[in-house]
Amino acid sequence: MATNKNALIRYLAIDKCLQNHQKRWTLDDLIDACSDALYEYEGKDSYVSKRTVQLDIQNMRSNKLGYNAPIVVYNRKYYKYEVPNYSITDIPITEIDIDILQESMEMLRQFKNFSLFSELNGVIQKLEDKVYRETKEQSPIIHLDKNDQLQGIEHLDTIYQAIVKKMVLDINYQSFKARKPSVVTFTPYILKEFNNRWFVVGKKEDRVATITFALDRIIDLEFNLSVPYENHNFDPDDYYKDTIGVSVLSDRDIINIEMKVDKYNAPYVMTKPFHSSQEMLGEYADGSILVGLRVHHNFELERLLLGFGPAITILKPRRLKQKIQKLVKETYHNYFETD
Repeated sequence: MATNKNALIRYLAIDKCLQNHQKRWTLDDLIDACSDALYEYEGKDSYVSKRTVQLDIQNMRSNKLGYNAPIVVYNRKYYKYEVPNYSITDIPITEIDIDILQESMEMLRQFKNFSLFSELNGVIQKLEDKVYRETKEQSPIIHLDKNDQLQGIEHLDTIYQAIVKKMVLDINYQSFKARKPSVVTFTPYILKEFNNRWFVVGKKEDRVATITFALDRIIDLEFNLSVPYENHNFDPDDYYKDTIGVSVLSDRDIINIEMKVDKYNAPYVMTKPFHSSQEMLGEYADGSILVGLRVHHNFELERLLLGFGPAITILKPRRLKQKIQKLVKETYHNYFETD
């Protein structure tokens, strides 16, 4: 059992004793109570020293844990709470605590239909009741991006359960390019969120390559109990190590990029790197910087670079530079060469 958990058990044992004003509590009594409490939780005798309990009382008295417990010694021998009905389990919530609870509840609500969090519903309701009684309604301090119209989210829990319980799925799927849907037998490995969309990564039956399905293109799905689940030692960190986004390509599609970032956007690019491979290769006299990347040349990369507009200039490789030039020309045509 972790040391901090042992300490909490001792604090609660001391607290329970000092709430009982019908008995006079000596230090030896508190030591025995702490030992009994640890035995109850661990199932074995745990020696609690005199020094340990003295430090526990000192910590409870301090603001270190937020308790500020009014523990006093009288007759130079006995311990008690100076304030009637005090308990460390009934400490008033601070304004900072309330802010944190409100934002935490807002984040948890976004997963209300996800069974991973379903057991928290009762806890959330209790927290909401406590916060409501402690403070008035106020607007959020932290605003989170969310899309209430997101399609496919209803499949999230089924896929999650399939991964946890190692079960194969039959998925009725239709990509944007397909004329009609088709059912595929699929072994799911992980769920991945990117750009406010959810994806499932795994393998189709009789296929070696790992593929990705967007949840918003799944029509329906069900468990396939006749096919055994095989993970093939899938490592998501290794799988995505050369990728921005979710489109993982072959090793031959990995490119070494050099790009110039203007001085106004350089701080943003340096403080929020595009990828773990990013490194600064040099600086220009005008304050611009030279940045290097080694990643797959996929759609997500192109869209990310185009999003910076004139702030970024691709220098290498030639193939990526030409592709960005082509996309910029097409964009120009859409806005400036229309009838």
